[in-house]
Formats: sequence, structure tokens, C-alpha cells
Amino acid sequence: MEHARKLEPDFSPKAVQKSRGDLYKAVWRWHFYAGILFAPIFVILAISGAVYLFKPQIEASLYKDLYEIPPQSTERLAPSVVVENVLSNMEGSAITSIRQFDEADRTTEVRIMQNDVMKTVYVNPYDGTIVGSMNNEDLIMNQVVKVHSELFVGGNIANRIVELAAGWAIILMVTGLYVWWPRGKLSIWGTILPRLGKKGRVFWRDMHGVTAFWLSGAILIILISGLAWSGISGEIMSRVATSTNTGNPPFGSSFGEKPVSAVATEDIAADVPWATENLEVPTTAMNGFVPLSIDSIDEISKGQNIAKPYTISFPANETGVFTVTSSNGQVLDEATLHIDPYTGFILSDARFKDYGIMAQATTAGIAFHEGRLFGVANQIIGLLACLGIILIVISSFIMWKKRKPANKSGAPSKVDNPKVTRSVWILMIIMGILLPLVGISLIVVFLIDKFIIPRVPKLKTWLQA
Repeated sequence: MEHARKLEPDFSPKAVQKSRGDLYKAVWRWHFYAGILFAPIFVILAISGAVYLFKPQIEASLYKDLYEIPPQSTERLAPSVVVENVLSNMEGSAITSIRQFDEADRTTEVRIMQNDVMKTVYVNPYDGTIVGSMNNEDLIMNQVVKVHSELFVGGNIANRIVELAAGWAIILMVTGLYVWWPRGKLSIWGTILPRLGKKGRVFWRDMHGVTAFWLSGAILIILISGLAWSGISGEIMSRVATSTNTGNPPFGSSFGEKPVSAVATEDIAADVPWATENLEVPTTAMNGFVPLSIDSIDEISKGQNIAKPYTISFPANETGVFTVTSSNGQVLDEATLHIDPYTGFILSDARFKDYGIMAQATTAGIAFHEGRLFGVANQIIGLLACLGIILIVISSFIMWKKRKPANKSGAPSKVDNPKVTRSVWILMIIMGILLPLVGISLIVVFLIDKFIIPRVPKLKTWLQA
């Protein structure tokens, strides 16, 4: 009986306080290492993201000579005339899509494949004059996107590193809010307002914690929505959204059964909304008949009230279909239509209202991420979030340097409390399940901590506080 009493958990105030202190140290330790490992990537993503937020303004300025024409009172040419002019002037080219705008002073964009290079040709829609052309890879924002999603090196490995950093950034925000949470006498100073009169580590602590607190909501939305484009988490999100009735039924129901292909919409069309990227493309069984002109497809698009700018992507072969997409305006205007090129039947029609709740939320999050959900105000909030991330990283580095002993990492000491350690690991494993790359990295961290660090005395000494 006496032995049983000794095994009972200790709920005394002193024991509870110690457990809370150990939990704080354990969470802080994870927060510290995640920040140290990924800080440089966060800065790169914040800078490139801040630039991309202002894509409309930057492109309008850089490519003014390509985008703008004097407003004219004459009627616009039919799309077929615009396309023919491009084909006759761009030798050896094949049309892949045409994108039309509502503004009277805006050129029409015709995308072509020429000598295995994807180009965009800018055409005056009133007289068919080619204003100019550019290789798509040379467009400044395409370069910014490559840096943002693949760092400077490009490829799948870089994309996975960015995805891993984004996953750990979510953990950083969650653990950071826990560490920030006031545990003593509540005061707005140092909690929700910085103590600007202070100096040294206290000042930088406030710059770090208070900034993160105010921007945490925006940063979390940006991080979670950014994962929608990632190679692993994005694919999982897309499949979950699809399996929960994202979008409309596969090929609508207006005209009966349609031949099915294994091709996804993003593989054959341009400017595709995220929610319909994996929508299977129907094929046509009417090949052999006289195909409709691009003018007829354009009239059908207008009749379906597709918001401009919209893109009409051409069929890739005789059994392919026209795909009409609108994705760069307001989220409520998003649309993806597949149209039979011989009959004009609408084989598939997916709008924002057809998306499932997860796809709608992700679509809105993506629009916020890109700074186009609610105009300039969205851009300003996004810019503040990006600048805030840079300030958070800089302030954390300064705090670390100020507290770091010579020849030591300055990391929070390891907690020798099995119950707390187990609880933190359970929470981290849950995050690892939700974010697969984070889960894999946790296994790597565990193996290093268990088998490598104890066997390398210099590394073990350096990691001690």
C-alpha cells in the first residue's frame, strides 16, 4: 500500500510548476532549432513573396510597351483573325491559348510554342498588329515564382526543401505563440506592445514576440495556403478536396456520358484554378466532323458569363477539347469549362460555387497569399507579413548572439522529464502526420539525437546550453 502511494502522480503546486517549466523549455528548444535551421530560407521566401504581391503593378510598369495600346473606337477583331495574324508572322509556331482582357487599352495575349520554346505574343486586338513577344521563362514574375518555390537552384529537391521549411514555419508559429504567452503578471508592454525604451535583449525580444503575435494570423494563412502548391502536401490537399466533392461532378450531366481521359486539366490548359487542376479532361468522340472556329468557342464563353480576363486553351489533338479558364480575378469569378470542339457542347463546367468547402477555403487562401483577395489592402497586409518575417528572423538572430556562450550553441537546455518529453513528441508526431515532410524530418532528428550526437563529443558539448 505504501508502495502504491509512492507511484501516485505528484500534483503539488511545486511539481505542477516544475512540469510547466519543463514543458516551456521543451517547446522553446524545438522552436529554437527550427528557427536556426530554416531562417535563411524564410528570408528568401519573404523577399520573393513581397515582390510577387505586387505582380500587377510591376508587370504593368515593366511591360507597358507590350501590355498597353491607345484606346480605339473601332470594334475588336474576331479571335480567329488575331490568331491567323500570329501564325502568319511567327513562323513555325503552334497556338496553345488566347487570353482576352476587358480593358480597352490592353493587348490580347496569344501563347504559342515555337521551336520548342513557349512564348507569349502581344497583339493589338483592333488591327491585329503584333506589339511584341517574350519567352515565358523570361517574364520577371516567372523568375520570382521559381525563386519562391524552388529557391535559386530549381528542381524537385529545392521544392521539397521549401515545403519542409513551410511546414516547420507552421510549427515555429505555434510553438512561438506558446512561448510568447504571458505566464506572470499580465501587462500589455512586452506582450502586445513593444517596450521601445528598453535596450539589449529585452528590446529584441519584444521586436520578435510582439511582431509575431500581431502577424501570426496572416502568416499562418500564407503558410497553409502556400502548401497547396507543394509537391507532397499540395497533392494530398488536392486529393482530399477532390474526394470531399470539390468542384462539380466529373463531367457534368447536361449531355449524358462523355469519353474519359487520364489527362488532368493543368496538363493541357493555362491559367487553371487550383481547385480544378486535377479535374479530368473529357475527350470528344466527334473527331472527323468539321471543328468549330475559335470565334464560336469565344461566343459560347461569353454566353456562359465567364469573367475576363479568361483564357481559351486549344485542343492538343483531334480528340482533345477546348478549355476555358478564368482564375486571376476575383475568387467568385473562377471558372473552368471544357467544350467539345465539334458540337460546342459544354462537357464540364466548374465554378467557385461548385467547389467543396475545403477547396473554397483554399482558393480564398491562395488569393490572399498572392495579394488579390481584396485588392491593395490585401497587398499591404501581405507586405507587412513579409517584412514582419524578416524582422522576426533578424531579431531572433540578434537575441541568439546576445545569449550564446562562447563555443556553445546557446540552445535551451534539454529537458530531463520523460512525461513532458513524451507529450511534446506526441504533438510533434501529430504535426508530422499532417505535414508528411515534417514527419520524415522528425525521424531524422530523432536518429541524430539518439545515435549521432552522443557519439560526437564536440557536437554534444556545442549543443549544450
